[in-house]
Amino acid sequence: MEKAAISVVVIAKNEEKRLAECLQSASFAAEIVVLDDMSTDRTVEIAKQFGAKVFQRAMDIEGRHRNYAYSLATQPWVFSLDADERITPELAEELAKVASNPNDPHTCYSMPVKTFIGTDWIKGGGYYPAPKTRFFKRGQFKYEEARVHPKMFYEGTCGSLKGDILHYSSPSWENWISKFNRETGLEAEKWVKDGRKMGPWRVLRKAASRFLKYYFQKDGIRNGYTGFLMSFFHSAYQIIAYAKYRELKRALETNTK
Repeated sequence: MEKAAISVVVIAKNEEKRLAECLQSASFAAEIVVLDDMSTDRTVEIAKQFGAKVFQRAMDIEGRHRNYAYSLATQPWVFSLDADERITPELAEELAKVASNPNDPHTCYSMPVKTFIGTDWIKGGGYYPAPKTRFFKRGQFKYEEARVHPKMFYEGTCGSLKGDILHYSSPSWENWISKFNRETGLEAEKWVKDGRKMGPWRVLRKAASRFLKYYFQKDGIRNGYTGFLMSFFHSAYQIIAYAKYRELKRALETNTK
């Protein structure tokens, strides 16, 4: 079977437990590139077993790290895949079809992401279909060089595909909450670095707005306890990030006296 003219680019660190299934789902592509963040387990060995081109670089800033990973691709189209994700057969078929068309009009494509925490599929609260832009023409897409939630930059139009990415976000709720804690810290650092003026009333308004949006407008209410919980975390993200932001600001003010 002819491989699709696609480079699947995977960023990984100590992913020996999940990488094999991730790379197996990318086997339809002509090239697999793994950018390893100095793993200390069997990540590199497993990647090579699947014929991946393996490079190593210590993660510094997420946007910069991802852009470097994409620069390693050699195929006309690039698919950005994380080690905790899988490409479904339906999506693989769509990707191959796009890549086979030399006159495709779009610069990039988004597709739905089906997220799991443990065995729970998170449907409500804005978590599905929650399309993400992951497929793009090589050299025509990049991220802002930011540590958390970097913005996308591209010229042209973005199409949409129907097949899912399966995202096994965390093996447990405890693990997910640990990641949530880390990301709110990075968000607070970003606010300080950007010089944002964040106040308690602004944060509380945003928190309330987020809960209402994700619980009611994005159908969290129809997903039972899990829908409520994820809507709550969307809201709490702002409040917790603000608490860390205040702490960082005070530390900076103390150090400059």
